[in-house]
Amino acid sequence: MNRSIRLTLIALLLIVVLIFGLVVARQAFLGGEQEPAPAPELAELNTYVYDQGRPLSEFELLNENGDTVTRDSLKGRWTFAFVGYTNCPDICPAAMANLRRTDSLLADDLPQPEYLLISADPEHDTPEQLKDYVGFFGDNFHGLTGDLDTLRALAKSLNAVFVHRDVDGELLVDHSGHFALLNPDGEMIAVIQPPHDPEDLAEAFERIYEWAKANHPRAS
Repeated sequence: MNRSIRLTLIALLLIVVLIFGLVVARQAFLGGEQEPAPAPELAELNTYVYDQGRPLSEFELLNENGDTVTRDSLKGRWTFAFVGYTNCPDICPAAMANLRRTDSLLADDLPQPEYLLISADPEHDTPEQLKDYVGFFGDNFHGLTGDLDTLRALAKSLNAVFVHRDVDGELLVDHSGHFALLNPDGEMIAVIQPPHDPEDLAEAFERIYEWAKANHPRAS
């Protein structure tokens, strides 16, 4: 075998080794990349979880202290959001009581969420009125009020609606009764339908958090 043929064979062998090495390296790299696990199925807990968080509408509203709150203000923590109003005779007091009970059931090693009442009756739900109402349930309960159209748009982005009715001169408000769970990116990650059982709410939150921590670390 002359020298040129030998050099050609050596070059071909090196090329084969290089290609083989690239294939092995690619397989190892792809094998290390795990596809995110799908959102947990929590139908037994009346909960639907989105694979990706859904952004809320832009808003500028007032909280119970009269401070301006925007969409960005909801980032950095988990939040249970609920559309209602302080004069609600039945749904809202029960919902808020269930959230307070849920809060007491959460394990200490879990993030401690906040609870947000989004007013469907801003004409009567002044910041002062909200403060008296949400303060009864705990320091981590808050409220939002302000422009009616802005509140409607925010409710819509939470899959919620509310409608005003005048009955014999008295304002009644029909509104959605579900909870929306917001992740620390300030996005809706789950919807929890009634009836609301505090034990189920606590379990749903823990399972959603553990899934988010494993698959979306930035939003957990």
